[in-house]
Amino acid sequence: MTLCRDPARFAGLAPRWDDLHGRCGAATPFQRHAWLYSWWLSYGVPGRLRLVLVHRAGELVGAAPLMLAFRPLPVLVPLGGAITDFCDVLLDDSCAEEAAAALARGLHRAARTAVVDLREVRPGGRAELLYDHWPGPRRRLTDSVCLELPGLPVGDLVARMSAAGARRTRGKLRRLDRAGIEHRVVPGREVPAAVATLLRLHVLQWRDRGITPEHLRPRFAEHLIRALTAMAGDGAARLTEYRIDGRVMAANVLLLSPGLVGGYLYGAHPDLRARADIAVMLLRHDSSYAAETGRGVLSLLRGTEPYKFHWRPETVVNRRLLLAHPALEPALRLHTDLRRARSRLAEELRGRDPSPDAWWHRTYRRCASLVGAW
Repeated sequence: MTLCRDPARFAGLAPRWDDLHGRCGAATPFQRHAWLYSWWLSYGVPGRLRLVLVHRAGELVGAAPLMLAFRPLPVLVPLGGAITDFCDVLLDDSCAEEAAAALARGLHRAARTAVVDLREVRPGGRAELLYDHWPGPRRRLTDSVCLELPGLPVGDLVARMSAAGARRTRGKLRRLDRAGIEHRVVPGREVPAAVATLLRLHVLQWRDRGITPEHLRPRFAEHLIRALTAMAGDGAARLTEYRIDGRVMAANVLLLSPGLVGGYLYGAHPDLRARADIAVMLLRHDSSYAAETGRGVLSLLRGTEPYKFHWRPETVVNRRLLLAHPALEPALRLHTDLRRARSRLAEELRGRDPSPDAWWHRTYRRCASLVGAW
């Protein structure tokens, strides 16, 4: 086991990292080197990088991409942060148990006085093996809710709906056919300009409706441009533009792994809503791509927006795995209690005020007061 704290060494790991990603069947696009390293450049704090690496005969067989944070206790958290829907470790499938045990031992030493807080672990993620091999106290919590559909053509997805819902959706599909919308997959060299267009449309789409503040920040745009340019070139991302009379009216990003298509972000001009149901347009395109490429899951990623339920998706709940050294069991218990309290407060405040900004800031203030009390 080795511990890497050097961002330059992290940059140089790209070929071996992505080779390991390809040997880890549970890996999602968010574990690609391009996504994680780009996130570090935009969001990382100097001096806090912690990559726990496991090698066998010189080959990388395990990796935990982490960063030291203080919330308010010292914690090791996954790279990727709040803009990443699935976090995980990487383990070589040919020696997953052995690599998980070695990674657990190495992370146990590396964590020292910090609690390990692995958020947004998709069910079946390799972090669950790490959890099984952890030699100290641990806790398992629920995290974000994701919605998933099978990777089927849109006609098959419509057939899963109620009779009334299917009838309405077929009408929307016919209207789409008459709208004259053309779609184009953006080549890698055009990704930077296309991301700028996507974010401009995303801002227009959410104008006066409570856009996620992070999506307005330059660091988010810089991260997307870096990550998607590399991932589009490697076949791990796909950016599509939708045009009417040559004008880009919508754009969306899919993140890809061998078994999964994830709809990450889209933007649409408000004028397009008068001519087409944008959700149906995007889902028809995304489901067709999933079916054509043999990917079994079309993930709508985090969030339970009402329009997603029209398609009768499966509800999948991410895991939050908390690990600590035996001496830190009181800190683990405190951290766990704080996370649970924050989740309860978030649900309570969301029910009172649906505005994302309002409930988030109120939750933060309430939790801060709880921390002070403890």
